[in-house]
Amino acid sequence: MDAPDPTVLHERVLDWYDEHARDLPWRRPEATPWSVMVSELMLQQTPVVRVLPVHAAWLERWPTPTALASAPTGEAVRMWGRLGYPRRALRLHAAATVIVERHGGEVPAAYDDLLALPGVGDYTAAAIASFAFGRRHVVLDTNVRRVLARAVSGRELPPPAVTRAERDVATSLLPDDPATAATWAVATMELGALVCTARQPACDACPVADLCAWRLAGFPAYDGPPRRGQAWAGTDRQCRGRIMALARETQGSVGRDRIEAAWPGAEQRERCLAGLVADGLLTQVTPGRWALPG
Repeated sequence: MDAPDPTVLHERVLDWYDEHARDLPWRRPEATPWSVMVSELMLQQTPVVRVLPVHAAWLERWPTPTALASAPTGEAVRMWGRLGYPRRALRLHAAATVIVERHGGEVPAAYDDLLALPGVGDYTAAAIASFAFGRRHVVLDTNVRRVLARAVSGRELPPPAVTRAERDVATSLLPDDPATAATWAVATMELGALVCTARQPACDACPVADLCAWRLAGFPAYDGPPRRGQAWAGTDRQCRGRIMALARETQGSVGRDRIEAAWPGAEQRERCLAGLVADGLLTQVTPGRWALPG
């Protein structure tokens, strides 16, 4: 089966995006590169609806990398709230510090400079360069990978990790014009988020449904390696989250008695406490008391 014509794909998806794109603060013309960068770190494994209020509060308190870099790391963790994976707050604070030290307080535009920042990997560097600066890069998040897997490669879902073949397909479809390439990246991402979803794709609303290789092949089921679900109840992630919630809500330090009440399982609780300290998310201030880092 032949792959869809790239020119037609571009036209259809970009026209759809012009009409259906969500109004998100980090996409607006007045959005700063720092706003885009904060959104990218927050959106990792976190839905947009949960990110919106935290992003707004964060930018109000720390509108620039310099403002964040001058704040205690513990305040960054506190402001992170219940977004989950709070090590992202530490990485964002560390990245802000490097931006101040190496780039005069301005988020760099070059992919290599972005990639050198703490907590910034290939996807995030490409996304910031594209969405904040209009640069031409392959941006491969979960939504983009799913759209390309279905529309171009005829597979229900992409492999668990990015492959060379995926990157080659994405590169071959990248428009030559940098500004158009940046819009194509966010448009395919939006299509995957709103229409070509993982579990219930809305094919009737898809602008490229008649071109989609997966649909034309009869929707063959995913046959790759098993995809693990995200367990929560009773996990170390849940335990760590309970402890971090206590620390964020407490001015000063939180005592062992409150932590034990929040999570009775002693072995798991102690393992998670030790892990939070090792990750730099908590500091043991005295025996039996912990606080956010200073």
